[in-house]
Amino acid sequence: MRELVQYIHRSGDLESTFFGISNSVDGIRAHQKIQNSRPDLYESEVYVSHTIQANNYELQINGRIDGVFNFQDHVIIEEIKSTTRNINDFEEKKSNLHWGQAKCYSYIYAVQNSLENVETQLTYYHLETGEIREFKESYTLNDLESFFNELVTEYLEWADLVVIWQMERDISVKKLLFPYASYRKGQREMAVDVYLAVKNKTQLIVQAPTGIGKTMAAVFPSVKALAEGATNKIFYLTARTTGRNAAEKAFEELNKTGLKIKTITLTAKKKICFNHEVTCNGDECEYAKGYYDRIGHTLKDTFSTDIFSREIIEKMSRKYRVCPFELSLDLSIWADCIICDYNYAFDPKVYLRRFFEETGDYTFLVDEAHNLVDRSREMFSAKLYKQVFLDQRRLLKKELPEIFKCMGKINTWFLKALKRIETTGAPVSEKDEPVTLYPHLRKFVKAAERWLSLNIKTPFREELLELYFEVTGFLKISEQYDSGYATCFEKKDNDLEVKLFCIDPSEHLEKALKRSSSTVFFSATMTPTHYFKKIFGCTESSYELILPSPFPKENLCLVVSDRISTLYKEREKTKSQVTNVISSLVTSGKGNYLIFFPSYKYMMMIFELFSKTCPDIEAIIQSPEMTENDRQVFIEQFTTDNTRTLAGFAVMGGIFGEGIDLVGDRLTGAVIVGVGLPGISLERDLIRDHFTDNYKSGFEYAYLYPGINRVLQATGRVIRTEKDRGIVVLIDERYSTLKYKSLMPEEWNQMFVRNKNELETALKKFRQDK
Repeated sequence: MRELVQYIHRSGDLESTFFGISNSVDGIRAHQKIQNSRPDLYESEVYVSHTIQANNYELQINGRIDGVFNFQDHVIIEEIKSTTRNINDFEEKKSNLHWGQAKCYSYIYAVQNSLENVETQLTYYHLETGEIREFKESYTLNDLESFFNELVTEYLEWADLVVIWQMERDISVKKLLFPYASYRKGQREMAVDVYLAVKNKTQLIVQAPTGIGKTMAAVFPSVKALAEGATNKIFYLTARTTGRNAAEKAFEELNKTGLKIKTITLTAKKKICFNHEVTCNGDECEYAKGYYDRIGHTLKDTFSTDIFSREIIEKMSRKYRVCPFELSLDLSIWADCIICDYNYAFDPKVYLRRFFEETGDYTFLVDEAHNLVDRSREMFSAKLYKQVFLDQRRLLKKELPEIFKCMGKINTWFLKALKRIETTGAPVSEKDEPVTLYPHLRKFVKAAERWLSLNIKTPFREELLELYFEVTGFLKISEQYDSGYATCFEKKDNDLEVKLFCIDPSEHLEKALKRSSSTVFFSATMTPTHYFKKIFGCTESSYELILPSPFPKENLCLVVSDRISTLYKEREKTKSQVTNVISSLVTSGKGNYLIFFPSYKYMMMIFELFSKTCPDIEAIIQSPEMTENDRQVFIEQFTTDNTRTLAGFAVMGGIFGEGIDLVGDRLTGAVIVGVGLPGISLERDLIRDHFTDNYKSGFEYAYLYPGINRVLQATGRVIRTEKDRGIVVLIDERYSTLKYKSLMPEEWNQMFVRNKNELETALKKFRQDK
């Protein structure tokens, strides 16, 4: 009911008017307070449903009436609204939205109960003062019927467009053929399993190496299942721009072969906003002013396009002068597939509530799913810093004494925590949550909400608002603190960080996955799959598919130099040996090479020695401060027409360790130094201890499995097509142990070399065999 009335009657500006989280809770309590105060003849939360037969479909309208007074001689339908606005405003200017909803409920109730007259009451409750005002209107059934029919007729014009479109979509899908002449090796098998997972509403984990065509093997069968009614909407979830681009390209290919489908790519608000310097309201931003007056025409015009790309959204937003971010959210309701970041589905702070407040018949396609392990830990963790409270407090001392006092209490708590950990000289953790901090944070939230809801413009308002959201986010995470969490304290210069660290995200991901009816996780590196199934919180009915590389084994020369230790304590001693192996590869033939390391510090150590050892080789190095433009410049140097050999030094697990596509002679070979283990840290050790205590697999879950997936990702940069030939050299004595051999892909023909001569012989033979 709310959606129907909003579609017709919402009007005016977008507003950034503050409405706090606690106000939402208070609003529920206000409803309950009023309902509980009513007499016995009052019935609360009355469910109603009404069906209208249109040309090709039925329109079902559902909702819950807040309350019904069943007097002996008449009936009153009550709609309750909580507000922070002056209630007199609603008397001077009636809300079409509020009255529209109340009248529609009155009509349906009158029809279902054969009433000729109905009294309708809007009850407003002021959240701050507790004031209650009631406004009543009496209507005949004919009055209500005319209003309701006019509303529905206007909505049906839009619904007709949507339904006709869905019929056209389903016809196009039934005719749709696979967009390429043939399936690649393993691609058809993956497509069949994805289709069955969606049809049977289950979970599937797929490890499919580069070259199989994972994106199309996930998208094509999901679209087929969509048209058959097995799912209502597809969410293509990705962690990187490269994944987003691959999904968009797949749908473009399908559209070329006749598919009609609506797809949208959601772009973060800060990236798509036209007007960064102002707040999002009609007084300051032209794209917010009158947004709801123009959004109806904007949606109808944009709906004629199949692909709601960022470019299309920006174009239509400028044409109709509407906010591009809000337009993308409004369009997403009508899209068949939404391409977006993981956080829109999983993050408890920002997931799309318009879809996921209740379980939906949705399909999640989780691209490069190995990234979800660390990303989920980030999403289910929260942190606060001492200094930000201190900085804000200085600005508020005179203007906002109540908030100033609350911040003082928080700062005192931080000071006591700082004294406790200063003697350790290192980050520390506690199993217990910081319960003594929570009351101070809640008092701050309450005080901040009271002031922020006044919407007074001041120089410090935006900073205070940002801090408010950080604190509410921290408190939200605290609500799910369990045995899979730890509280971490770390001194950073003169600041102190307190973090609610999610050690084990499996239970939280399990709950998040219930927002979908089917989920497919896919990546080139999901080794071992039982590790990912556990971390993802998969159901017992979930299953896995492991596919071999589709490329000829002889195209990859994989050499293992297993007589060199890269352990931290041995690095100074073995740095010359590591450098010699690298120089043997890059001087064995002109080309472009990537050299991967487990850390920046280790990379810099070898880079300096290599630069002296091989001055004729052009060497470039990744830096932690790289901008997006810097990264692009780095990649663009890997060209097929380089006159000199190029050696690019990079870090495993970083921006160049996965997601880049250097086809053919753009990349000749790679060296993987070490086994990719994440650096030793407090958080990694917490993961180790937790999984040792609970599953006897602590080292594996904290270090081994994340490390080997980094190695596999880096190795996967070399062979990108069936025509590529390349060399990979793994350097570490641990590669010859059974533990590591068992994690290597079956198709790898590993060649173990003991010294420089054996390495150079192996490289020479591979190049000659070409």
